[in-house]
Amino acid sequence: MTTITLPLIALLAFAGYTASVMLQAEQSLIDFGISLMSRPDTAQVVIDLYLLATLAGIWMYRDARQRGKSALSVVPYLLITAFFVSIGPLLYLVVRGVQDRKKAPGLSPSA
Repeated sequence: MTTITLPLIALLAFAGYTASVMLQAEQSLIDFGISLMSRPDTAQVVIDLYLLATLAGIWMYRDARQRGKSALSVVPYLLITAFFVSIGPLLYLVVRGVQDRKKAPGLSPSA
């Protein structure tokens, strides 16, 4: 399995599900977030999720810098992560995999 396949499948499935839910939602994303933070049990889940999002953001930043990219190259992924947590890192992994594949054209698709 390629390094792009799994993140791409997860990205497409989750982004599609997210879009579907948002189109059917009866309240805005901000109102939904406020209602989640109004109870300790759901607030704990939101806080946990954003701690993981922060760790993913740090990883994306460090990974981009190690690959010789500017810190600004990660900003779009961080903004997406701020609103749609999982979609930002998944998109980063897909784009990174595509870029890696372009750099190494001699690699087979199953590498």
